[in-house]
Amino acid sequence: MAAPRTLDSLVQRTLEPPPVSRAMALAHRRYWRFNVVLISVLMLIGFVFSFVVPLLARVLSSVRVAGFRLPFYIGAQGAIIVYLVLIAVYIVAMTGADRRLRQAAASDTPNDEDAEHEAAR
Repeated sequence: MAAPRTLDSLVQRTLEPPPVSRAMALAHRRYWRFNVVLISVLMLIGFVFSFVVPLLARVLSSVRVAGFRLPFYIGAQGAIIVYLVLIAVYIVAMTGADRRLRQAAASDTPNDEDAEHEAAR
C-alpha cells in the first residue's frame, strides 16, 4: 500500500512557479518594469494636480483657463479631466505592453539549454 501524500509535498508542488525560458523571464521583467515606471509617472502627475497646484494657488491665480483662474479651474473640473486622461493613458499603454508580452510568449520556443535545465529537474 502506498504511503499517503503529505500536505507539505502537495503545498511545495503547487507553490513552485512553472518553468520559463530566459527570454520569457526577460519579457516579464521588462513588462513589470514598464508597469511600475508607468504607474509612478502617472501617480506623480496626479500628485501634482492634486497637491502642488492647490499649494501654489496664489501664485497661479493670475493664469486664466477658459476665463477662470487656474486653481479654480483645476479644482472645479480640470483635475477630473486630468484623472480621466491618466486612466486612458494607462489603459492604452498597458494594452500595448500586454500585446508585447503575448507576442513574446507566442514566439518563445524552448532552446536546448532550457530543455537540458528542465531535464535536470
